[in-house]
Parts: sequence; structure tokens; C-alpha cells
Amino acid sequence: MALVGCYVALSKPLAAVLPVFLLAWMRFGIGGLAMLHWLKKPPDEPPMTRQTKGLLFLESFLGNFLFTLCMIYGVSLTDAVSAGVTMAAIPAAVALMGWAFLREKVAPRTWVAVACAVGGIALFALSKQEHIALDGQALQAKNDPTLAWLGQLLLIGAVLCEAAYTVIGKKLTGSLGPKRITSLINLWGFALTTPLGLYVALDFDFAAVGWGTWGLLLFYAMAACMWTVWLWMTGLKTVPAAQGGVFSVLLPVTAALVGVGLLGESLTAVQGLAFAIALASVLLATLPSRAALRVGRANNRTSR
Repeated sequence: MALVGCYVALSKPLAAVLPVFLLAWMRFGIGGLAMLHWLKKPPDEPPMTRQTKGLLFLESFLGNFLFTLCMIYGVSLTDAVSAGVTMAAIPAAVALMGWAFLREKVAPRTWVAVACAVGGIALFALSKQEHIALDGQALQAKNDPTLAWLGQLLLIGAVLCEAAYTVIGKKLTGSLGPKRITSLINLWGFALTTPLGLYVALDFDFAAVGWGTWGLLLFYAMAACMWTVWLWMTGLKTVPAAQGGVFSVLLPVTAALVGVGLLGESLTAVQGLAFAIALASVLLATLPSRAALRVGRANNRTSR
């Protein structure tokens, strides 16, 4: 999630040069070339069932394709602050979906961590400078007030898509290895974005793109398609979905720190407090429980 925050922040200059669907298509293409050797079925992997194949498609369709559409058009019909506050619900949505679909038992401390995560992200979104301009005429002219309800529905859809991405990923780790999952959902992402990506590419002037942008695109593609997905799926093999969802708070925290350190942005005291609350949620989610400590002490005594 920290790495996701890095490339989200650094994708700002990419989005200023490359259309969104072209960027997504090239991202999946570059990632696919880098992961060709991960597509091969390992000798010890059982044949994929119809359910597993369906889950792989849903993982890419919901987590990559539909999430992007809902987020882009949701923000275009509302504003960045609304998006930030709505997206703060991701940890709670993951915990609820994990409880409903995976039958995971969510510990009380995990619920407290989820509440801290939601509160921290929401406070950060509300403290952003865009909030000052909510009543400004420029924003009213840009966003149609009559369609704000549709924008909120799309943002809620983005939250559900992201939560489903975590829950389905947890389910997939029970039958496939992290490398196979990463490469297969990337392949589906490339297939889903190819029609729109090709359409945009036909009229795009690639010669106008500088070498620095191409280098940043390479990092973005490798981080977004390969490194972060592999790390996420590897973690989900042993971490419950609800606990994993809490780590989404590291996305806005890291993105803001990159913005401050590399892009010349500023950080307010309220945003610092929001980050402290968000990071407290990670601490709560990762500290070992009393039962785990007792087991650890017993193991230590046995080994002696």
C-alpha cells in the first residue's frame, strides 16, 4: 500500500501527458511483458476450476477496470473531497465483505483499527484545500449539481470494487500462488482495456512524449501491475481480509508524503493529526494479540 501511494502521487505528471485509458492499456502491456514467465503453470498447481477462472476475471474486472471507471467519473461529477471521504470507507467495506463472504471472525481490536482508518482518511480528505472551494462558483460550474448523486453512487461503487478486490484476492490465494494470480489478472486487465486503449492510441502523438515520461511510465507499470499486486497477494495468504484492508490507509499517507517531498506540496497540522490516527490503525491491526503472545512464550519454553 505504501508503494501504491508512491506511484499514485507520481502518476500525476503521467496523467497530464497521457489519456487515462491509453495509460491504463500501456501499463498492463508493460506489466504483462515483464510477467510472461509468471504465466506458466507450476507443476504442483492443481488444474483451475471454473470458479477459480471466474474469480480471476472478477478480480481484474472489479479491481482494475470497473474501479477505474467508477473513480474517474465519480470524481468528475463530485469533487476530490467527496472522493476522499467516500474512499475512507474501504477498510470497513473489506471487513464486512470478509465477514459475509469468507466467514472471517473480525476481532474487536480489528474493528477499532478499521474505525481509526476510516476516521483518519476522512479527516485528511476534509482538511484538504479543495474543501475550501466547495462553495466556489468555479467548482459549481465544473460539477453539475444535478448529477452529484450519480457521482456519489459511482464513488460508492468504487469502494465496493476495491473491497471485492481484497476479498476475492484472499479467496484466490487458497488455490493459486501470488505470481500466477498477479500475471493472470494483469492479462485480463490488458484484454479489458485494449479496445479503449487502441481507440485513443490511434489519434495520440507519441512523438511528443519525453524520455522522462517514458521512464516514469515504466516505473508506474512495474509498480502498479507487478510489484504491489505480488506483495498484496503474498500478504493475503496469511493475513485476514479485514486486517489487510486496514493497510489501505498507507496509500493516502504515502501519496501525501511523496507530494510534500518531491512535488512541492504542503502538509497542514490537521493533516498531520489525520495521518497519526490512520497510522494508529495500522499499529492496532499488526500488534500481536494476547493469545499469539501466549503461544509464542509457550513455544520459546518448549524450544529451551
